[in-house]
Amino acid sequence: MDIMIELGKTNDIDELEQLYNDLNDHLAREVNYPGWIKGIYPVRQNAIDGVTQSNLYVARYDGKIIGSLILSHKPEPAYDKAKWKFESDDYSDVFVVHTFAVHPNFLKCGVGKALMDFSIEYGNKSHAKSIRLDVYEKNMPAIKLYEKCGFKYIDTVDLGLENYGLNWFRLYERLL
Repeated sequence: MDIMIELGKTNDIDELEQLYNDLNDHLAREVNYPGWIKGIYPVRQNAIDGVTQSNLYVARYDGKIIGSLILSHKPEPAYDKAKWKFESDDYSDVFVVHTFAVHPNFLKCGVGKALMDFSIEYGNKSHAKSIRLDVYEKNMPAIKLYEKCGFKYIDTVDLGLENYGLNWFRLYERLL
């Protein structure tokens, strides 16, 4: 499968919103590993913010968006509690993966791996020292993918999402 990954653009926002809705509809019918909820997360505003901040990347196959992720320098506040392998006072040398999504029609097709490989390659080209992410503790498919891509478990933290039934998140880091 020939997947192209590029920076998301303003004219991608409608398609990204549709991807988020399609994925959340799928998760509502199947096992909702990430605990995402349609209308709560991810939503159109996540795509708008990522495109506006020029840190949202889209994976395309045959011209259609089949996955996306945001690579920012903004951690969740709970990240401060963890003992990371790469110690840093700020996040200028660290990328954080947010809103990592694959269209349900393309699950288990290598799209997630391609996006993770892209984030590692992009981090290396940008001279970053590490890539960090958080994942709901019961999201085993994502955890397996991250570990397969060389991310190491760091800690388990509370991101303040217990109102949505999401109490604990595992933090992972990939040194570059």
